[in-house]
Amino acid sequence: MAASKQIIVLAINLLVMACGAISLRAEVPRALQGVGFDQRLDQQVPLDIKFNDESGKAVQLGDYFGEKPVVLVLVQYQCPRLCTLVLNGLVQGMLEMKLDAGKDFNVITVSFDSREDWRLAASKKESYLQRYGRPGAENGWHFLTGDEAQIKRLTDAVGFRYRYDPAQNQFIHASGIMILTPGWKISRYFYDVDYPGRNLRLGLVEASNNKIGSPVDQILLYCLHYDAMLGKYSASIMNLVRLAGIGTLVAIVGFVVFLQKRYGRGRIRARQQAAVGVGGAS
Repeated sequence: MAASKQIIVLAINLLVMACGAISLRAEVPRALQGVGFDQRLDQQVPLDIKFNDESGKAVQLGDYFGEKPVVLVLVQYQCPRLCTLVLNGLVQGMLEMKLDAGKDFNVITVSFDSREDWRLAASKKESYLQRYGRPGAENGWHFLTGDEAQIKRLTDAVGFRYRYDPAQNQFIHASGIMILTPGWKISRYFYDVDYPGRNLRLGLVEASNNKIGSPVDQILLYCLHYDAMLGKYSASIMNLVRLAGIGTLVAIVGFVVFLQKRYGRGRIRARQQAAVGVGGAS
């Protein structure tokens, strides 16, 4: 009887979960269907994809990889809303870090609108370099444009799904950025339009194979866990428990050592006083 009840409860739970999944799918507006990110973690982006930089010069993605991790941003330069929020959120997060663009990491901003040219890219670069305001960033923050075939190669490689709506003459897309390793493997996805400096820094430290950052960053990476579904770092409960256990053990050992030293000194003084007392009596 107990087993049959368990089976019934399990079946009900599965049915509720299935209905919930169907409901979620039904709630997605038609305009947003087929839009989003398909995570391609640990996959390498093709380095031979061709673009034009903000000066109109022909470049390849491989020209920008080497020793530094990369923040990759896919936007439309003329987009007045979501893309602007993405770039604003990125520059704010960068300003919250002590790491510097051009020195510790590079930023590659690519337009997914093939109608946009290098002049728009140059204007956008000038605007955001002024907002960022740190020296050397002009050598580490690049704004690229390209033709539709090359753009599609990149968006397919990183799993960025978007579509053009001719009725509204605009692109429908998700918001997010990606962190790539120096070898252009996809390391992290961060979603939304808010990219806190802590998350950016930890993502870059991880992507750099610990070549940048500080010992404090390593402790934070131990205490936090990257949630690929949410695209952010959250507390790693088990690691926090382990760290707290280690801290408690260290505290106990330290207290025992302190007591030993304290009472050891007390015993030594007592012996010395006793010796003096014995000598005085004789």
